[in-house]
Amino acid sequence: MQRVGALRQTESSSHPTDSTVESLSVAEQLGRPVAKAWNAIGSASFARKAKPEGALDRIAIPVAADRPRDREITMALVKETGLDAFDAGSLADSWRQQPGAPAYCTDLTQAEIGVALDAANRGRLPKRRDLGVAVMQERLGDGTTNPDEDWGVRLIRVINM
Repeated sequence: MQRVGALRQTESSSHPTDSTVESLSVAEQLGRPVAKAWNAIGSASFARKAKPEGALDRIAIPVAADRPRDREITMALVKETGLDAFDAGSLADSWRQQPGAPAYCTDLTQAEIGVALDAANRGRLPKRRDLGVAVMQERLGDGTTNPDEDWGVRLIRVINM
């Protein structure tokens, strides 16, 4: 089990984003602990890119939860889906795995995902998210374009990494 290394002090969880508030709000509304996983992988990658444990190109996804035991259980479930799990810390830090962040839908490996989570910049997330959506809408909105399933992953990598 790996964990995010050095979270930037200037981007601490004292300044919640909409996604952080959303994740914490879900836990509060349910009155139960919440673990956040599988939000940072696209449906095509999730459906088609599972690999056996130990494969060098196996996709890793971040897992966030406030209680260590909840992260451990969720990480075990992630591994059962053919993905590597990466301990991304608490729900308050889960903004690092939201749209506009380098770890979001970029199909990174276990060796790459920690660096991407650490590189997340809270102030850039909305602008990068909106840029990605605008490009996707333009490309897919004409009714004639049908890019391959990895097109979105490549686009998001270019924008966020």
